Amino acid sequence: MEKRRLTKKEMWIFAVGQLGWSILGGIINAWLVTFYLPTKGDLAGGAIQFIRPGLVIAGVLTILGIITAICRIFDAVTDPWIASLSDKSKNPKGRRIPFMRRAAIPFALVTVLLFCAPVKAISTINTFWILGFLILFYLFMTMYCTPYNALISEFGKTQEDRMYISTAISLTYFGGLVLSYTPFVFAGMLRSAVGFNWSYRLCFIALAILALIAMLIPTFCLNETEIVEGTPSDSNMMKSLASTFKNKSFLIFVLSDIAYWIGLTLYQTGMPFFVKVSMELPESFTMVFLAGMTILSACFYGFVSRMVSKWGKKKLVIVGFLGLALAYVITALIGLLPIPSIVYGVLMIVIAALPMALLGIIPQAIVADIAEEEAIVTGENRQGMFFAARTFAMKLGQSISMLLFTSLAILGASQDLTSNDISASSYGLRIVSVCAIIFCVMGAAILSFYNEKKVMKTLSKD
Repeated sequence: MEKRRLTKKEMWIFAVGQLGWSILGGIINAWLVTFYLPTKGDLAGGAIQFIRPGLVIAGVLTILGIITAICRIFDAVTDPWIASLSDKSKNPKGRRIPFMRRAAIPFALVTVLLFCAPVKAISTINTFWILGFLILFYLFMTMYCTPYNALISEFGKTQEDRMYISTAISLTYFGGLVLSYTPFVFAGMLRSAVGFNWSYRLCFIALAILALIAMLIPTFCLNETEIVEGTPSDSNMMKSLASTFKNKSFLIFVLSDIAYWIGLTLYQTGMPFFVKVSMELPESFTMVFLAGMTILSACFYGFVSRMVSKWGKKKLVIVGFLGLALAYVITALIGLLPIPSIVYGVLMIVIAALPMALLGIIPQAIVADIAEEEAIVTGENRQGMFFAARTFAMKLGQSISMLLFTSLAILGASQDLTSNDISASSYGLRIVSVCAIIFCVMGAAILSFYNEKKVMKTLSKD
């Protein structure tokens, strides 16, 4: 029986799942360090210190940094493993949605438990608690996200559909990211009643419930078997992974994508520091600038598909890279020109808005194109492995950017090795900006070798 296309309504139902997992991912990215490495000001406000602070491992690493590194190594194994299991699945309800449905509840639950270390003091038990639940967090994240992302290619049966889905999930991704920052507002309101740590935990519980509902909606409202052919792949994990990286188009894309995630994460991580240190504005402006950039970026979303039809995906992603680099030029100039700080902030979000729209939508569609081309040429449906490799590129880029940021931001400032306070300096943040410019330009240069015409020719023939 011929499989049908998704309706526009169903594409938005699918995109709601992205809202859910981006909330949970945003909680970890935004709050894990803040919660478990409280500053002196947080401690004075009632925060509990659960693990040893400072650069206590060889004088250059934190305990939390080592935990994160271990989890990334774990990720390197689970991403292709889950992708292979999903690609080879013979479940009569589909290869993807059953994985997502099973993963959603533990994914949300583990996110909350990660912030519930049992000993209310510095303890080795807490260290192993965080390690264990962070490993579980990444496992269930992979179990949900890898099959979910594979459906972008399988649900998107035409160029128009793939672009529409990519646009929808990009909007819900940024929506989830903004929601994950809301404890900046609501935790302060709860603090006098429940204390420092529980003010955040209650916010995380509320966000996790919202995320769980969002993640389950597409798994119960969409019937995968009506839409996707879903012929299982017969390749083992290592053979499938090797074949994925032998695809020259994908290898070029993924190297460019690592540079993108380094640049983007440096921007997101650096935003509070650009605001507080470089611009010398109140911390609340971080939320203002982030929300402003998200709303302005969303205004461009309706034009992206038309721009792709006219100029193609590759050229627009390169424009996105160069535009993001230009936004970093603005952050590098903060304090060097006689301009009010607020003007720098406005320029930064205005310049970054269009690049964020382009880079938020188009790369997912490019992966879907490459995965679809591979399926046409080889007859193997390994979409899960392609998106698992892209997910790993995202995590690798984020990890590299965190190492770069924490090392570069403190240049030119005195740093107490036993303290959690990151003594970022204007000089160090300027170096971060220059480093981000280099990675953005590098990403554009690598992507210039991507043979978009070859991929699109194969798809048009099919």
